Amino acid sequence: MIEEQFSRTEMVLGSYSIEKLRNSSVIIFGLGGVGSYIAEAVARSGVGTIALVDSDTVAVSNLNRQLCALHSTIGLRKTDVVEKRILDINPDCRVIKYSFFYLPEESNRINLADFDYIADAIDTVSAKIELAIKASELGIPIISCMGTGNKTDPSLFRISDISKTSVCPLCRVMRYELRKRGVSHLNVVWSPEEPVKTDNNSGRVPGSLPFVPGAAGLVAASKIIKDICG
Repeated sequence: MIEEQFSRTEMVLGSYSIEKLRNSSVIIFGLGGVGSYIAEAVARSGVGTIALVDSDTVAVSNLNRQLCALHSTIGLRKTDVVEKRILDINPDCRVIKYSFFYLPEESNRINLADFDYIADAIDTVSAKIELAIKASELGIPIISCMGTGNKTDPSLFRISDISKTSVCPLCRVMRYELRKRGVSHLNVVWSPEEPVKTDNNSGRVPGSLPFVPGAAGLVAASKIIKDICG
């Protein structure tokens, strides 16, 4: 059954790539609107080991965009929900869970050297910077997802080095902070679309649409899978 499960993927990527994916390990930071779709795609591609990092539980406000969010999963840990989904897709996958909030002061709780690829789908700038620095030091490939909030056009998401980005406020902050720390290159998923203005006066919680974060997650997953396959 496993051979048949990945037969359509093998037609495109070849049997050698299927074996490489089976022997690879990917760690995903953040299981929200972007990260949950990354997890889904790498699982369906046949990645053999998937690590999940997220401290949150599923909330009602997640229902509009997060793959792990259903009325039946509200209140459950996202790592548990996504693990169950991954194993239902591929029972042979090894799933590792880190159910805590990743910050620079917590970074020693995960040995990134154990993984072949890092997917950054978290919102906290300090954590994103920490991951980029660690990945650079260890020579581990990383894809970092930039802002998807208040955006409406999923077709505009693209992958480039962060030095080639524009418009996105998160890209601007990340470029500046990484440059100060001696990191000049980072592969990112980003969009040049100007965020729409919303009625949220505080501005702290961005609006979101069902089809935008997921598109960014799938773009990120495509980079991961293609890089692993070489």
